[in-house]
Amino acid sequence: MKNLIMIQVVTPDYREKFFGHLQKNLGNSFRLYSGDVDFQKSIKSEHNVLKTKIINTFLFKRSLLFQFGSHWQELFKKNIMVIGLNPRIISNWIFLILRKPLGLKTYVWGHAWPRKGPNSKTARIRHLMQRFASGTITYSEAHKKELMVKYPKLRILSAPNALYSQSEMGGLELSMDEAKNIIYVGRLVAAKKPLFLVKAFHKLLDLDTNLIIVGDGPERKKIDEYVETHNLGLRVQLTGHINNFNKLKELYAKSLVSVSPGYVGLSITQSFAFGVPMLISRNEDHSPEIEAAKESSNAVFFQTDNQNDFCLKVEEIFKFKKVFFEKRKTIATECKKHYTTEKMALPFVKLLRQNV
Repeated sequence: MKNLIMIQVVTPDYREKFFGHLQKNLGNSFRLYSGDVDFQKSIKSEHNVLKTKIINTFLFKRSLLFQFGSHWQELFKKNIMVIGLNPRIISNWIFLILRKPLGLKTYVWGHAWPRKGPNSKTARIRHLMQRFASGTITYSEAHKKELMVKYPKLRILSAPNALYSQSEMGGLELSMDEAKNIIYVGRLVAAKKPLFLVKAFHKLLDLDTNLIIVGDGPERKKIDEYVETHNLGLRVQLTGHINNFNKLKELYAKSLVSVSPGYVGLSITQSFAFGVPMLISRNEDHSPEIEAAKESSNAVFFQTDNQNDFCLKVEEIFKFKKVFFEKRKTIATECKKHYTTEKMALPFVKLLRQNV
């Protein structure tokens, strides 16, 4: 009897429900190995996820990683293995190179392309990793199609990134008057531009709205200083990281729109899961989840790094508040069709059951 073996850098809280589905469906046939901290120190493992701990050893100022631990006992076993599609993980190369000649199934899972796109220099290294693998599992259907066109000989699967199960999706039933805030959920890192957001919001104080910032990271200090210097404490609320589902659902329910001032990631499907449209920076190296955005349907775009255009779009959203508020059920229903943890887990379950 084969097992599904997954080796991850970390198991963050946003993956908890996904791994839970795999454990529920596969039982003892699923084994998960993970370290504690990611390349980015702000991303850490969630202790509620059932896993075997391994040791992440970072090299050259955290540019490379080697993982030590009991997962090496899986090296030559005839199980289905899934590892990260990240060329910076040296130990993953060893698994790929040694297992391939023996015909052992090893799949890589992650971003199809580097953040700078398919024409970047490191895309070739990522492709080499895919050639050693039995197949690639992407984060989006769009990236699956792109890879199939560029590399028709590779086996490509997709597991669209999701945060919630189907039953959890949908917003709280609040009145339109209660949905008045602007919400940002994500790490406070420079690439996501949370400081730009606060500075732009500073120009919107005439609107009957507050800015809610959910998350932590190295930009937090700069934001705190700006808020204090400009006396924005009553209008800008920094909650820190929130993992409580019900609290997040309540914060989204009280928000008319969510925002992504820098590149967008999983927060887009999170927002849509609760029926809240998103205002997005147009020209960014977005994560694959951007495929969920449909302009004039569930998303509005503003000119990147342009505070005036950001403010203009926010003012338009509040001017047509009723239109945006009435889209909430439709947005959540559409998200439910494509981005649930059940759908995300399905390709992994099939991998094992088709190879038993």
